[in-house]
Amino acid sequence: MIRTWRLDDARQTLVLVSRDNRLAEISYWGASLPANEDLEALYQSGEIDVTGGMLDENPELSICPEQSRNFPGQVGLMARALDGSPIISKFRFESAEQTETSLTVNFTDAAAGIQYSAAFEIHPETHVITSSASVHTTTPIYVDWLSAPVFPASQASDEMYDFSGRWCGEFQKQTTGWSAGVRYRENHTGRTGHEHFPGLIIPVRGATNVAGDAYAFHYGWSGGHRMIAEELPDGRRQIQFGHASRTQKSPSTVFETAKLYSTFSNAGLNGCAVAFQRHVRDYILQFPNPETPRPVFYNCWEAIYFDHDVHALKEIATKAASLGAERFVLDDGWFKARDNDERALADWVIDEVKYPDGLTPLIDHIHAEGMSFGLWFEPEMINPDSDTYRAHPDWVLGDSDQIMGRQQLVLDMSLEAVQTYLFHRIDTLLKAYDIDYIKWDHNRVLPSADAAQTEGTYALLDRLRQENPKVEIESCSSGGGRIDYGILRRTHRVWLSDSNDALERLRIQHEAALFLPAIATGSHVGPRQSHTSGRTIDIRFRAWVAAQRHMGFEMDPRELTEEEAHILKHVTGWWRDNRHWMADADILRLDSSDPAVTAEQQISREGDKFIVFAGKARTSSQISPRPLRLAGLEAEAQYRIDLVNKADAHTLSRGYQRLKTASLTLSGAYLMNHGVTLPWSFPERMWVVQGTLQG
Repeated sequence: MIRTWRLDDARQTLVLVSRDNRLAEISYWGASLPANEDLEALYQSGEIDVTGGMLDENPELSICPEQSRNFPGQVGLMARALDGSPIISKFRFESAEQTETSLTVNFTDAAAGIQYSAAFEIHPETHVITSSASVHTTTPIYVDWLSAPVFPASQASDEMYDFSGRWCGEFQKQTTGWSAGVRYRENHTGRTGHEHFPGLIIPVRGATNVAGDAYAFHYGWSGGHRMIAEELPDGRRQIQFGHASRTQKSPSTVFETAKLYSTFSNAGLNGCAVAFQRHVRDYILQFPNPETPRPVFYNCWEAIYFDHDVHALKEIATKAASLGAERFVLDDGWFKARDNDERALADWVIDEVKYPDGLTPLIDHIHAEGMSFGLWFEPEMINPDSDTYRAHPDWVLGDSDQIMGRQQLVLDMSLEAVQTYLFHRIDTLLKAYDIDYIKWDHNRVLPSADAAQTEGTYALLDRLRQENPKVEIESCSSGGGRIDYGILRRTHRVWLSDSNDALERLRIQHEAALFLPAIATGSHVGPRQSHTSGRTIDIRFRAWVAAQRHMGFEMDPRELTEEEAHILKHVTGWWRDNRHWMADADILRLDSSDPAVTAEQQISREGDKFIVFAGKARTSSQISPRPLRLAGLEAEAQYRIDLVNKADAHTLSRGYQRLKTASLTLSGAYLMNHGVTLPWSFPERMWVVQGTLQG
């Protein structure tokens, strides 16, 4: 007996098949199939032959590959009974529920008392497929590994892309060629991690940013994940994602994976990127006031660090407001005895020495300058030198002699007492003061990965948001250490990196655009000399790089010269004038012919306007800029293009180019096939081109 199911949108088809009541497998995933496709014949056509050195029958690459089927690769479920003996599942079909956009299939191992379920939902508007798996048992067991539903990987792909990184160097793309065996990544730091972003892209041979087939995955979990990309001896390939192994440490009768987000694109990597960007905007982010424009941020951290002085902060706030800032975030150092990073974490009591009248005078001044107010917390952490630790040393996660990070330990977020304490401390401040925003930090890895820690943090965030629905929250974790769709369901913005070096940011933002929309990605104008790289960068480049995402400032604005202040105010004004449509724009990564240039195009949902940011990271090998081909335009349409920052042209840019003085009207076909030729520039400069559909 063969059972078949399919899910479709306008771009892709997903086909599942169960044979002889065994676990279903994805027999097809890719470009849309005709509605009358014979799915049984499709399955039969994909059956692979058997020859010497093989089993007499090929074990199916199911959505949860089983050891009982002699599967030759990584299995989808590793479980133990309470006595430690392994549980080898042998699932059989029980039932299925299907709607036009969703499918749930249920399988049972009656002898072992285990039910396995896999749920799929296709989102026609975004072309993202969400899936998850769950296990229910009649008696408690240990589950060391449970994969989300397993997807096959294209055998027409030569390589895969995933992303590693470090503090101030997030989203470093890694390219790995397919070969027999496993590409295995596992993050046991207890947070999403700079080191192992939970994403994977599989381009089909010949794919670029703008053309060709590609597949992409993201696992929406904040507690560390495991990724397996495996090529079996017979050539088939599988993709598995799930919680990091052995992080669900207690026996239970219910185990669930987080959601796995998957998408197929026939428009290159940008098709995957746009699918994820739109899905985050439309289905994951939950803004308190979605119609309110995103405010320009000012964060005081790199201006004052722990040296809090109300008079200086008021002066800084006034200056920031004059430059266009609309939200002021008071960072670390506002609470009692917090004069460095060695003390007071977890106490969350306002420092009466620094703020003798509380935060009200500062907040009133910030409001008078037309800005809202935000406050920094690091709720999951604790310093040994704190009143909270002295009262509750038993609240700490891990051994007493563990290695500290940033002079701090971690609170055990699985404890109800810890969650309740943190809720009341934070909620009290939110009720006492007019606080619109929380910067929620997480500055060290965990002593050991534990799924209960993440679940406890989620519970605290959910409770705070329910009680304070108008307060927005930013996910910061030493910069980009906790960025995933699980945390974004509970927050509204991510701090992409602690690096405010615009040159570093240009690359980080470019890679992160494969998974994140601009509206949720914070980017700030840093100090003239970067505090993390030591590099000195012109204000023009710093400002335009920040304008590519959710714009803000993070430096002492009193350091600015009159010219720098004028430039920053101008770019900020431009961003504010365009943010209404850029908030919903799709970010298209452009295939630059010049490796020195990193470029992207943000195009409105309606396609009637776009912005090109072309950042020059280093000196080009040739003298003149190569044409930059655009993307996502209507070939027959005409577009007026204007160089937004004409005034940035240096005197060494001596040639006559109409774009430096006036607009040009060109066809979409020309702009996509030949491209726009930009003026010459120094490295660490950005050209910004605005396009408008004509007619």
